[in-house]
Amino acid sequence: MPQKKVEQTLVLIKPDALKNSITGFLLSQLSEFHTGSRFAAAKIVQVNRILAEQHYAEHRGKPFFQALLNYIMGCIHYPDDAWKRRVIAIVYHGPGVLQRVRDVAGPTNPHIAREEKPGCIRALGTVVPIKDEAGNVIGQRLDNLIHTSATHDEAEREIKLWFRPCDIPPLMRAYPVDVCQEHYYLRNGDLVSTFEPGSFCLFAPGDVVWRSDLEILRSHTQNAPAAPALDAVTAKYLINRIPQDD
Repeated sequence: MPQKKVEQTLVLIKPDALKNSITGFLLSQLSEFHTGSRFAAAKIVQVNRILAEQHYAEHRGKPFFQALLNYIMGCIHYPDDAWKRRVIAIVYHGPGVLQRVRDVAGPTNPHIAREEKPGCIRALGTVVPIKDEAGNVIGQRLDNLIHTSATHDEAEREIKLWFRPCDIPPLMRAYPVDVCQEHYYLRNGDLVSTFEPGSFCLFAPGDVVWRSDLEILRSHTQNAPAAPALDAVTAKYLINRIPQDD
């Protein structure tokens, strides 16, 4: 069946929003009435380090990278209650949904959001200075309550990072899928094709998977040069499966 062209975006309700108990408000602001969008998928996630690093991969190597990881993993807002560390990940679906959701969310920086778009979601956030061990300010952390995809390409990358095809109803999948014909296992961070003690199954014959994920795994088994990061595929299969690593 040919796939109908649809538009989707990823939304993450972050730990600061959960701690401030404004989840209901955010969901109402993002409702079909306000944005014309519908839920395509949702899950509660305790964010592991692999997922956090892949989500913020573009910032790797920057002074504030570790602060970003600690923020999305919930370590900052729940330092003593690891069981409370989570985000709500949602795929929204609908015409023009990416820009509609971004309009409701507002500018990324909460200070700018309050000046330019008072009443938007991120206007309720805050900006926290990031300091090095000597106390020097080296950056800032934007506690802006919510993440939304910035572009269509980013939305595709992020949705595939956080969600498996089976998390989304078949008629609401926006990206190509394939049926896997092989076994793929993960063991100590390495991809293997046969079960070994300590490994777990990523893909099995008959599994419906993102076509791009299958291409990445095949490139790794063939030792292709410059193969995309394996973690970009495996992160979603580790969600709520391995303990969070502080």
